[in-house]
Amino acid sequence: MTSGEFRRLALRFPEAVEGVHQGHADFRVGGRVFASLGYPSDECAVVLLSAQDQDLIVRDHPGAFAPAAGKWGANGSTVITLDALEARSAGAVTAALEAAWRKRAPKRLLAALEQRSGDAV
Repeated sequence: MTSGEFRRLALRFPEAVEGVHQGHADFRVGGRVFASLGYPSDECAVVLLSAQDQDLIVRDHPGAFAPAAGKWGANGSTVITLDALEARSAGAVTAALEAAWRKRAPKRLLAALEQRSGDAV
């Protein structure tokens, strides 16, 4: 996966915007960062997951996903090595981004999203 593909996926979520944090592109919803690009290296991205979501995705895709170093990783920050993703792992990036977006999105936005999902059924 390229950084451009990651960027496009991150910006697909409602009210997601791109900004800059510590010299790296980041993606925010409601003013809160849910993902970043280019950290710890240009070939990487980071998603902010719950510890439970992190455990699942790292276990299922150990070559591409890993906890960030130190307390950040212990709190759910998960590094994605973009060039290590296999074709079957690309869907995992979308799932990780959605989990990170949901974790950081304002409640009003989550409620609106759930309402739209319920209307579609």
